[in-house]
Amino acid sequence: MAKKDNSLRNSFLLLITAIVWGTSFVAQSAGMEYIGPFTFSVIRYIIGGTVLIPVILIMNNYNNKNRLGTGVSEEVIKDDNKKCFKLSVKYGMICGSILFIASNFQQMAMLHASAGKAGFITALYIVLVPIVGIFLKKKTSPIIWFCVLLALIGLYFLCIGRGGGYEFEISDIQLLCCALVFSFHIIIIDNANKKGVNGILVSSTQFYTAAVLSMFFVYPIDGCVYNRFPDIDMILKASPSILYSGIMACGVAYTLQIVGQKNVNPTVASLIMSLESVVSAISGFLILGQKLSTDEIIGCVVMFAAIILAELPIGKKAVT
Repeated sequence: MAKKDNSLRNSFLLLITAIVWGTSFVAQSAGMEYIGPFTFSVIRYIIGGTVLIPVILIMNNYNNKNRLGTGVSEEVIKDDNKKCFKLSVKYGMICGSILFIASNFQQMAMLHASAGKAGFITALYIVLVPIVGIFLKKKTSPIIWFCVLLALIGLYFLCIGRGGGYEFEISDIQLLCCALVFSFHIIIIDNANKKGVNGILVSSTQFYTAAVLSMFFVYPIDGCVYNRFPDIDMILKASPSILYSGIMACGVAYTLQIVGQKNVNPTVASLIMSLESVVSAISGFLILGQKLSTDEIIGCVVMFAAIILAELPIGKKAVT
């Protein structure tokens, strides 16, 4: 019963992740009006990694005191912390390298792709996660496969209803690469959680790793390709978007993703997080006054149905 309760709690954390990501799409697009994709990534990831440092210190101190209170010696705690630190940093660097690739492909594509098409192609990780899982000998039940198909149909209605086009462009390849790479990110986090990593430390490490890797492409890509050399005035104009993306979309949402994926089927996790497309459409309606088309409403309903069905205990087997 406890494991089931934790699974439901973690599914809720993933839902919050989707909500933050969905609402941050506008901020991300707004920031790109002033600075290049890699400049945006460097600054927001540094912010995301930095805001988590106090949380790491506070949580470590709290956990150490709790363990001391249960009679565990300081030497054992110190040894366990050292092992956990090394393991967490290792996975953080792996996740950060993957995040660097996925997020910057998305950032570059957003300079050209429509919101509908970008949302649809990026969220294809809901299909890619179980497919990649097959090669990693991870099982996915038939009911979850059905939910993936149902969510894919909902995404199509939702994103095409938002003005997605049909013409194939270079940005489509970038978005497909983003979806594929991000599917590996989800699966690796699942493996990291099973090995007992510190989720917050993994999250902070991955942001610093992604920031450092992105630095090498600021001048070659932002400066030479997009003619957007880093400029203090432009960075200041983009600062509200960068702060929201760095603190909320990175520091909060990605950390909740890592913590929330524990004891949750990776495919189910990808389904829940794909609700960012639904949240994006709904927030546009509530905040910006954008009208929802019939296709968008159908897409939202179908996607919600897929998520609810995936959470129901109907002969599902846990991923191994």
